[in-house]
Amino acid sequence: MVIPTRNRWSLLSRTLTGALEQIDVDHEVVVVDDGSTDETPLGLTDIGDPRLRVVRHESGRGLPAARNSGISAARGRWVAFLDDDDLWSPVKLRLVLDVAGEANADFAYSAGLVVDQANQVLETWPAPDPAQVLDLLLTGNWIPAGASNSIAQTGLLRRLGGFDEGLDHFADWDMWIRLAAEGPIAASPEPLVARVLHPENMVLTHSRHAAREFRDLVGKHRRAAESYGVTPDRVMPDTMGVFRWLGWAEARRGRRARAAAWYLRAAWTRSPYGRRRTVRDAVRALAGEVPPARPISVDPDIVQGASWLDRYERAA
Repeated sequence: MVIPTRNRWSLLSRTLTGALEQIDVDHEVVVVDDGSTDETPLGLTDIGDPRLRVVRHESGRGLPAARNSGISAARGRWVAFLDDDDLWSPVKLRLVLDVAGEANADFAYSAGLVVDQANQVLETWPAPDPAQVLDLLLTGNWIPAGASNSIAQTGLLRRLGGFDEGLDHFADWDMWIRLAAEGPIAASPEPLVARVLHPENMVLTHSRHAAREFRDLVGKHRRAAESYGVTPDRVMPDTMGVFRWLGWAEARRGRRARAAAWYLRAAWTRSPYGRRRTVRDAVRALAGEVPPARPISVDPDIVQGASWLDRYERAA
């Protein structure tokens, strides 16, 4: 598996617990240290586990480049991706590899969760139907906890050229589209990965740049749509979800006016959420609240499958 990191040892050390304690699978953990200046290099050296390999960038090159370095260093048939602040079930790799093998798939994922720092479930994400996932990805980034969930054949990742290093914010979404277009795909219905919400979550620094990057992403896949077997006008026709996400990111950074502007822009874009709701989100952002990034749902059946969270200590 590949874990990119930079200056987040307090988070990485907990994530590595789940990465190294995978059951019934022969695996290595490649941590790509993207120029850390904190205790990360020393902490990784002190672990002393032969399954842990470290690739270091002397200066920061960004997430897509770090993941690509991990793909280049990988020695196994599969590469699994995990962010340095997220959590895995101890059977994550085993179960996802099993469903991939049964479907003869090149790309696979599972259901997922969003949790807080006390490991309490805030949201559940069912695994998208593999038969529909390409269509879904062409409207939004619908892989649950995508960059901490997906596994793919190493050879395929290399043939596709790895992550697009020109996409700072949407490189993972772009990669899942390209993988899904190759097929076949498999999914486990079990909630095997948890995205952790905490104050150090990576949020946008330049939302205008992200909006331009999104337009580049749309153009890239609209041009390729026919090779995917879809018509170009079906590629990301509803940009409201991205505008709403930009508003959420700005609200988390305390930029009230910018957040409200993105929510209002979303209100005038074709939307499954409704214009009135998004206008209310703009008012909430101006008042200093952080509306949710999207409507939140919690499926009790999925939560029941998340007892593995108890093995992790509460985040500091």
